[in-house]
Amino acid sequence: MKHINAFALLIMFVFYASYGRSQTSIPQNSVTSVGPSTMVRNVKQGSNSNILIAAAKGGVLRYDGKTFTNFTGKLGPRRFWNVLEDRRGTIWLATTDSGVYHYNGISFRHFTTREGLAHNTVMVIHEDRAGNIWFGTGGGVSRYDGKTFQNFTTKDGLPNNGIQAIMEDKSGKLWFGTTGEACYYDEKTFTVFRNKEGKGFNNVWSIIEDRKGNIWFGASIIDARQGSTLYVSNGLWRYDGSDFIKVSPRSASAIIEDKHGNIWTTGAASANGVGNWILSRYDKKSLNDKKPAVTEVMDTPKMLCGILEAKDGNIWFGSLSGVYRYDGKTITDFKEVRE
Repeated sequence: MKHINAFALLIMFVFYASYGRSQTSIPQNSVTSVGPSTMVRNVKQGSNSNILIAAAKGGVLRYDGKTFTNFTGKLGPRRFWNVLEDRRGTIWLATTDSGVYHYNGISFRHFTTREGLAHNTVMVIHEDRAGNIWFGTGGGVSRYDGKTFQNFTTKDGLPNNGIQAIMEDKSGKLWFGTTGEACYYDEKTFTVFRNKEGKGFNNVWSIIEDRKGNIWFGASIIDARQGSTLYVSNGLWRYDGSDFIKVSPRSASAIIEDKHGNIWTTGAASANGVGNWILSRYDKKSLNDKKPAVTEVMDTPKMLCGILEAKDGNIWFGSLSGVYRYDGKTITDFKEVRE
């Protein structure tokens, strides 16, 4: 498979694919029983059991169990990519065209490169154990301590400035997925992690640590180079502290572990990343088997995105054209069903 490592090209593809079809947005600052029909890139847990939904140009919405409220109407059309409610109950919004917004429940504060952010394309937000907010951007990593930004780029040891995933493990080490190789940071240095053949893991969109301390991520490994063309193999990987195990040849653009220990992913069904997209559940009892038992919960031609296990155990996931909820039996498409 040909692999083009171009951060901006990827963002353009996702959004043009989304907006090339007929869609409607939830009106600004509105309350409705119907969910968004634009691309939902990420779904996160909010306080009071609320669900927070980053719906591209459809706004950022709060779902309270009955209605969706778009609380970002006054910001105008923005390409919302991610959302996070921090430990203080304030909400951070990442955009791919306008930097970051911080919402305290009353007003918004806007952060861009003028305020010290590394880049105005922001893909991921993470709050560390000390309460610092980290932003993965198209120009490196930014850490915000509540007053100032500290930025990290390839000049500081990052293997690539296109940051797509951030995860903090139990030891406090930060792991970064990039459009190039993935790495971890121990507060002093960035280290690229490689397999036994010395190959790095590329184009990582999601990294998690499970309850046993294993690191899971979806990645591409470069098998061969021919001129400017790279031939890669995709897969879902698990790192147990000493070995990297390829759990599945399927790609994994989003990964979570549920409260039962099952692993959930969204990704293309085929190893080369072409074709339908699958919401998959890997059974916890077979995770160490050569071929773990996998349940294909949803198979669709539409791109599937971020996943969340809500406090009530329901699985939420975004797609190219809206948000879904799976209760263990039924998948609810909120742009079609009025509750």
